[in-house]
Amino acid sequence: MKRKYFVGLVILVLASLLAACGPQATPCPECPKCPECPKCPEAPAAAECPTPAPCPECPKCPEAPAAAPTAKARLEAVKERGKLICGVNGGLPGFSYLDEATGQMVGFDADYCRALAAAIFDDPNAVEYRALSTKDRGPALQTGEIDVLIRNTTWTISRDATWGLFAPTTFYDGQGMLVRKDLGATKLEDLEGATICVQTGTTTELNLTDQMRARGVKFEPVVFEEIDPCYTAYDEGRCDAVTSDRSQLAARRTVMKNPDDHMIMNVVMSKEPLGPVVPLGDDQWFNIVKWVVFGTFQAEESGITSKNVDTFLTSEDPVVRRLLGVEGDLGLGLGLTNDFVVRVIKHVGNYGEIFDRNLGPDTPFKMDRGPNRLWTQGGLIYAPPFR
Repeated sequence: MKRKYFVGLVILVLASLLAACGPQATPCPECPKCPECPKCPEAPAAAECPTPAPCPECPKCPEAPAAAPTAKARLEAVKERGKLICGVNGGLPGFSYLDEATGQMVGFDADYCRALAAAIFDDPNAVEYRALSTKDRGPALQTGEIDVLIRNTTWTISRDATWGLFAPTTFYDGQGMLVRKDLGATKLEDLEGATICVQTGTTTELNLTDQMRARGVKFEPVVFEEIDPCYTAYDEGRCDAVTSDRSQLAARRTVMKNPDDHMIMNVVMSKEPLGPVVPLGDDQWFNIVKWVVFGTFQAEESGITSKNVDTFLTSEDPVVRRLLGVEGDLGLGLGLTNDFVVRVIKHVGNYGEIFDRNLGPDTPFKMDRGPNRLWTQGGLIYAPPFR
């Protein structure tokens, strides 16, 4: 009797423990990686979930993070929408600004938006431009509000990790300093005690502080949230100098009251690689943006322009034939047509044409290509093999 009583007692204790812990957990059919997720309405109850946070794999869990758009979803969304949403500056002459005469967004960056649209739709005008401020550009990428950001944005490790993926650099720039000629300043040491206009929350502000500190030069920063008031203050004489990317300084100088009164000092304070950025989580879309850019690089290297591209379709050069989709299925591998580079070059041109049309010697900016020359000409513009 005592033995039966003891066995019964053990069974009762075990039953009580099981009741307290809930029914035996079995894997949620929708969530193989989190069999006891307490947030999942379809998962069995459990005393304690082995994973401290909601399982991101479970589509039934109301607290699981939303899955990142797949490559197919991004490309298909663009196609179904019928246009590309491209984030730009919208107010930077030479790069992206509204041409009042035509009502069109034009410039170097705007042309790369058009190049992507040409590759996808064979229509360079299938673009919706979103003018984004400095503080809005990161969130626009993180939320997927835009398909691509092509706006004077420096590639840095922190932005690569949290904002999005940086495609090939399309413009190698560096931070400079714009001053009035009558100031007589030729080097940063000449700005001892000067007031310098700078936009806050940018790599520009940090670079300025670092460079002046390294040289032991004391100065007074005059900071602005937005870039337009920054240049307005400088043009009105409220600052002795203004600093930003040299390309931006050259562009802004052309619209000042007396452009000839100002000069860009012969100093480069930083490395500023600028190029397209895509939201995280979409490998195929990232590849599309990369290889559209590389296509403009390789076309210039191969001597292919918007005017002569058709004559190259009969070329026997295997590199050219693969580039233009005459042979191989390189475009299909990206989810595009094999002739996507032909579309880009016909509608927008090669890299050299894009640069010269917007920034080159026949424009008000008259920018030298410098490091933005092809690698075969001593520059940094280089495309991996089309094979």
